[in-house]
Amino acid sequence: MTDVLLETGPRWVWASALDHPGWCRRGKGEEAALEELLAYADRYAKVVPGFRAGRVKVVATIAGPAAMNDWAPTVPGPGEEALPGKKQLDALQHCWAAFDRAVAASSAQLRKGPRGGGRDRDGIADHVREAERAYGRKVGVRVLPRTPWDEQRAELLAGLRKPAGPWLPRYAVRRIAWHVLDHAWEIEDKSLS
Repeated sequence: MTDVLLETGPRWVWASALDHPGWCRRGKGEEAALEELLAYADRYAKVVPGFRAGRVKVVATIAGPAAMNDWAPTVPGPGEEALPGKKQLDALQHCWAAFDRAVAASSAQLRKGPRGGGRDRDGIADHVREAERAYGRKVGVRVLPRTPWDEQRAELLAGLRKPAGPWLPRYAVRRIAWHVLDHAWEIEDKSLS
């Protein structure tokens, strides 16, 4: 059984698997969000070895902040004050690897459409890198600009193991994994190659 958090907002509901960082989708209503989450189970299984979706159980429904709800899952769920375990940190690293593979396999120019506002591959990669730097501050890590990406990720992982910022530890892993994986899938879906 997979525990799921529903975050409700004025337009969207986010469904996030609490123990499977990165497996998070949104829909217009609770049922639609859960359907979208389940529709991505096979795709998530290709990213995180050993993942099996099974059944889902909603363990909490929380109202998210209206200003952010359209863009990202923004509220911590039950139990996310605990330190992330190996499983959560491994899942994050698998999401990073999926993003890196998507970037390497993609054309530089991407098909235009509603996702990402028309950015090309390198624009998305720059956005993800800068977002991860910003996320570092949320867990107490200050990553300097132009830090090589592998070093930035290593610093972020270290910060997630001993967080000292405003984000709850497991929420931080879930949010970072969702962001990078969502953009990996965006690149895959819009690649011209």
